[in-house]
Amino acid sequence: MNAVQPWAAAFRDRAPRLAGAALPWLAGTRQRAFERFVDEGWPSARSDAWRHTSLLSLDQESFVAPAADAPQRFAAQLRSVVDALRESDNGHWSVFVDGTHAPALSSPGVLPDGAEVAPLARLLEEAPERVEAHFGAAGDGYSPTALNTAFAADGAFVQLRRGVVVDQPIHLVFVGATAHAAIHVRNLVVAEAGAQATIVEHHVKVHDEPLLSNVVTRIDCAADARITHLKFQQDSERAVHLARIEARQARGSMFASHSLSFGARLARNDIVTRFGGTGCEALFNGLYHVDGKRHVDHHTVIDHAEPHGTSREFYRGIVDDAGRGVFAGRIVVAPGALRTDAIQRTDNLLLSRQAESDARPELEIYADDVKCAHGATVGRIDEAALFYLRSRGIDEERSRNLLTWAFAAESLSRIGVASLQRRARAALLVRLPGGAQLDRALEELQ
Repeated sequence: MNAVQPWAAAFRDRAPRLAGAALPWLAGTRQRAFERFVDEGWPSARSDAWRHTSLLSLDQESFVAPAADAPQRFAAQLRSVVDALRESDNGHWSVFVDGTHAPALSSPGVLPDGAEVAPLARLLEEAPERVEAHFGAAGDGYSPTALNTAFAADGAFVQLRRGVVVDQPIHLVFVGATAHAAIHVRNLVVAEAGAQATIVEHHVKVHDEPLLSNVVTRIDCAADARITHLKFQQDSERAVHLARIEARQARGSMFASHSLSFGARLARNDIVTRFGGTGCEALFNGLYHVDGKRHVDHHTVIDHAEPHGTSREFYRGIVDDAGRGVFAGRIVVAPGALRTDAIQRTDNLLLSRQAESDARPELEIYADDVKCAHGATVGRIDEAALFYLRSRGIDEERSRNLLTWAFAAESLSRIGVASLQRRARAALLVRLPGGAQLDRALEELQ
């Protein structure tokens, strides 16, 4: 059987029933996107952007449509997962099960006037004109993004009117319940001039069954808007997680992306922003932990298309067992983008002899009068630092655990919201060797 045939059959079956199927502009976009996926197929190592992360193995896997009754069958487990996330956090919560909004599990709270968090499916049916300019095109991203464009019908639509400030984080929770399901989610964030908010994407598991999670998040930042996007990726250890986060920034806007990847057997995150006006700022901060035979790949692009832009990019990876971590970051300084100030750095810590890390920071500079720097390190625990701790009476195992935590802590310190920083710390310590002991020690220090 041709590897594309199951997807073609699924598209023929599901496309007429997707939210917004009657909209000519959306139906056309979906059709063109699916045709593009059929033409390109899953990315392979022949593509430079995918040389370390081929997806051709997905041709050998079979995925199903999410089961309609999954929220009922897994009601108790879903409630337990969501309640654990919400513990001691009074933000605004919207929950999606298998890519579909679950109002019974959501607690949106009271948003300020001019702020709205709504299911995308509802907007496509009730007010599609608000979605059209932000949905995206069939040619966006790589072929997994095209597949998302073809199938995605729900996700979060976040609208922030001019000058609106949302003090509490907006939490978007995505849980895969149907085993072997292909789940396609699209989130749209529209921040008008001067708006400010922190948006947190949680991708969590209710079981350890395989599934495909294909997520696109598009963020439009108008002039002087300030948007922070924090992603916790904690999918099933047997899941495949493919994601694209794409921001468009207008004059004077600030976009901060924090990507924390602690799950999935294979995870690929493409994170992109483009400076569409002068004086834009961006912070890309990432931390990933890879163990077993897991594979995590981050590809980033910061496009300094206009003058006086500032960007800071810091990615750190902890790789254990036979895991593999990949980082490829590209900063582009366009002709005429004078006074650009850009720093890019990636550091990777290998905890075993089988661990593998690929680091490829890149600068493309086509303008004068700029200040840009980049660098990369890949190595093991510093023997001098290890000797220092052991000379102070700390055994070798605990010394290694402390140094591993210290390596990760710098990334977590860049998360500006204290409650989210604590949540990130807990998510990482669950995975690190000696994490429970470290957690107790850190609590005692506070």
